[in-house]
Amino acid sequence: MFTPQLATRLRRIKPSPSTSAADRANELRRQGKSIVNLVVGEPDFDTPLHIREAAAAAMNKGQTRYTLMAGTVDLRQAIVAKLQRENGLSYGMDEVIATSGAKSAIYSALAITIEAGDEVIIPAPYWVSYPDMVLACDGTPVTVACPESNDFKLTPAQLEGVITERTRWLLLNSPSNPTGASYTEAEYRALAEVLDRHPQVMVMTDDIYEHIRFDGERTPHLLHAAPQLRERTLAINGVSKTYAMTGWRIGWIAAPREFINALDTLLSQSTGNCCSVSQAAAVAALNGDQGFVAESVAVYKQRRDMMVQAINAIPGLSARTPEAAFYVYVNCAGLIGRTTPQGSRLVNDTDVVMYLLESEGVALVAGTAYGLSPYFRLSIATSIDILEEGARRIARAVAALD
Repeated sequence: MFTPQLATRLRRIKPSPSTSAADRANELRRQGKSIVNLVVGEPDFDTPLHIREAAAAAMNKGQTRYTLMAGTVDLRQAIVAKLQRENGLSYGMDEVIATSGAKSAIYSALAITIEAGDEVIIPAPYWVSYPDMVLACDGTPVTVACPESNDFKLTPAQLEGVITERTRWLLLNSPSNPTGASYTEAEYRALAEVLDRHPQVMVMTDDIYEHIRFDGERTPHLLHAAPQLRERTLAINGVSKTYAMTGWRIGWIAAPREFINALDTLLSQSTGNCCSVSQAAAVAALNGDQGFVAESVAVYKQRRDMMVQAINAIPGLSARTPEAAFYVYVNCAGLIGRTTPQGSRLVNDTDVVMYLLESEGVALVAGTAYGLSPYFRLSIATSIDILEEGARRIARAVAALD
């Protein structure tokens, strides 16, 4: 039998833990088991009607062909206007490029900048794909544990302590997946003081959750707090989370022209331009009525408040109230060492998550996937009824432990 010779770099990476958890939950559901799926980080709302109508209109006008590699003029104008209007950042049209989702943007940015052995600083907890993207580009992920006692955020002292001559990037995700933590302008300025002393370090900001925020305030941006970093910062965002457009696959990068030109070259030989119809939809999202954003955030806040209260009422579990995003990162240290009704000892957060899945059909993702244990992540991007049922099942499973 033929055995394909796969590239060595593929053996460095693993499948997405969140995808694997969702697949396991779906497999149990196919087997007839009742599953409460709290894994998927995807809005459960439909894409707003005016955005869908814009896509239909684009198709009917014949806008179904290749676009400019960097994105349509309309889309790049909408991105530039959004950055100025919402973030106070000034970019030209030749300083933005549209990508097939924010994930593609991050990977592509790493691919054009990392040489073998280059280091990327990744505060933990982190989105599960960051370290593997770095590994896939022959880089070295340097993860820094950011404890709950510091609100899961990187401190200047921690940053200073891990920068080396091989450090190429600092990757910041604010608001954060999985914790919902969000840096303040003062915290950004303090980190920037460290970066000012290390001009070889570039910064990538993953801003995908900026609008899903529960205090009514605008999410600060690193470049607004520290504009001196502009020439070595890539600002990454997209429409997926804010506008319930995960399947439309539109993200973007705002960066100095040299970066954009390099990205244009790479993408022209790899993914090509984004879907033309999705680009038209993204224009409508960015330029159109923003009422959906506030309405959806109000629903997420209601769900957050209910779920945090329910989790904190379960002995052995605790959760800080997230400032933003649609996840709750649950501390399960109080369950480690306890014994299941079947006689198995819970040794780590993976054991906890598997126990909750097998015993009560609640699908979650273990904190080890995000680089900080013992925790698990649950998504509140589902109905209040499902969340309440999930909380009841978790409480029942915990009560059964010895």
